[in-house]
Amino acid sequence: MNGTCGEHLQLPRVSVHAPHAAGRIGPNAIIQTAEALRLLQSEGAARRVFAAAQLAPYLATPPADMVDEAEVTRLQRAVHAVLDVDTARAVNVTAGQLTGGYLLTHRIPNSAQRMIRLLPARLASRALSRAISFHAWTFAGTGSFVARPGRPTVYEIGHCPLCRGQAAALPVCDFYAATFETLFARLVHPNARAREISCEASGGCACRFEIDW
Repeated sequence: MNGTCGEHLQLPRVSVHAPHAAGRIGPNAIIQTAEALRLLQSEGAARRVFAAAQLAPYLATPPADMVDEAEVTRLQRAVHAVLDVDTARAVNVTAGQLTGGYLLTHRIPNSAQRMIRLLPARLASRALSRAISFHAWTFAGTGSFVARPGRPTVYEIGHCPLCRGQAAALPVCDFYAATFETLFARLVHPNARAREISCEASGGCACRFEIDW
């Protein structure tokens, strides 16, 4: 269910990420979407989606560095244009899970993970939210990021690059929700679940994610 603009303005802002001028996003938004397409569909489906997004060269040579957020926006539009609703969602959920796994393996130090796991869930949520907020520019691009730790934890992304320019009846930012859920399930509580409760693509003032356990 989408929040209203008034609800968006009243959200307590504990941590805010201002728009980043460069407008670049980590390559996992592209790399893991390609992998999810291959896992759930086929190489042919991956080629069709990436061709529609004008990103076909990335299938042969995945990006090694941050990419222009416009490429991620185009890829998400292509996912939803080429695939049916359920398949698009499954692909983005899998891509988000793969991204969360990559971050746990390669980006979040083991010592930090151990420290967070030792904390009670509420404190672990706060610690993880601080880390996510600090690195929000790597996934929100020129969008804005707001975190409200607690139970539930709430994240907001305004001017969201994943659904920018899209219109849909239901929220479509499953990639973010699955990434957040994977991190919370591994570091905060094994029963953690994330859901997008408001999406700009379906009329929300921002893309809002609620994480509870």
